[in-house]
Amino acid sequence: MTKDIKIAILIDGDNIPSKYISEMMEEITKYGTPTIKRIYGDWTKPHLSKWKKILLENAITPIQQYSYTTGKNATDSAMIIDAMDVLYSNQVDAFCLASSDSDFTKLATRLREAGKTVYGIGEKKTPNPFIVACDKFIYLEILNKYNEKPEDNGKKTEKKNLYNITPKVITLLKNSVDDAADEDGWAFLGDVGSLILKKQPNFDSRNFGFAKLTPLFKSLPQFHMEQRDQVNGRFKLIYVKNK
Repeated sequence: MTKDIKIAILIDGDNIPSKYISEMMEEITKYGTPTIKRIYGDWTKPHLSKWKKILLENAITPIQQYSYTTGKNATDSAMIIDAMDVLYSNQVDAFCLASSDSDFTKLATRLREAGKTVYGIGEKKTPNPFIVACDKFIYLEILNKYNEKPEDNGKKTEKKNLYNITPKVITLLKNSVDDAADEDGWAFLGDVGSLILKKQPNFDSRNFGFAKLTPLFKSLPQFHMEQRDQVNGRFKLIYVKNK
């Protein structure tokens, strides 16, 4: 299903470190097919020269935007104008806005008002207004596999990350299970995951050291888990219930 979804990826070259690009592009393919891939910046500046090889490897089109005035971000304006042009051309179903800049908050809101899905990608320093303006927001830090250390794998990682799951997060999970539950208190985990994202777009099980939502829930003593066979018997569905 996701392969039929066309995505426009627009990257703020002044705001996204080049070391994250490969992982970022790989992540976006989970949600659809990137049909437009553009990155914006003043490519005459020496610090952007390292992008050349990365852009060629990932087939990303660089868009030149000169810095006309000191203190003004011309890259933001060019990216916003292009996004609106793509929106009105109706070439894509979704947008990925890659930036840690809150200046794109209004753009994300406008694209969603037009019925487009908006994925945001940025560093953990990204201001909250931009995060909540997106349908889903992904932190770059969890995509950079080169930052992982061997000693962080396995059970040790799961135990360590449990301490990062705060009471506020537990409350979010429990309330979402309640909101999606049937009369017996059981909720389909897929529905719970969708509901959590609507409440908190930057929620991601990888932030806590778990690749998927299922092992995250299984690690928490506050929940019951149950597998059920589908009618056709091909797949098992995961259900969760508050204890």
